[in-house]
Amino acid sequence: MAFSNCYTANAMGDQVVQVDVKNSVPRDFFLNRNDQNMTAEEVFKKSHEELVKQGGKWLISTSNSCSVVATVVRTVAFATTAAIPGGMKEGSSSPNLEHDPGFIVFAISSLIALSFSVTSVIGFLTIITPRHGLKDFEKKLP
Repeated sequence: MAFSNCYTANAMGDQVVQVDVKNSVPRDFFLNRNDQNMTAEEVFKKSHEELVKQGGKWLISTSNSCSVVATVVRTVAFATTAAIPGGMKEGSSSPNLEHDPGFIVFAISSLIALSFSVTSVIGFLTIITPRHGLKDFEKKLP
């Protein structure tokens, strides 16, 4: 049965306690129906339809904004990784600043930035692509 866990906060709001609703009530409780012939899960789904739609829209718009920023960072990181500061030695395939510690730090940090930005773009795309239904928000946000 879905929605078996509930999180509550104490009066001070500094501690969150997980309450297992499913195991705290008799098993046949979830099969009971109200005056409109609906189970508790059906009532919950119906009363939270709009919230799920709003949550899905918010998640997609936030992911879109973040993916735009991540794409810009990825583009700059790729450009800095592809361009070699100081140029190349004439008649050779090695850079002029090959043994300069600043060049090595620059090259490594540029590669790290490119890796993280590509990873973040992929992560945001995985949030944008699936549909966001009630099951997606059951335990946590995707």
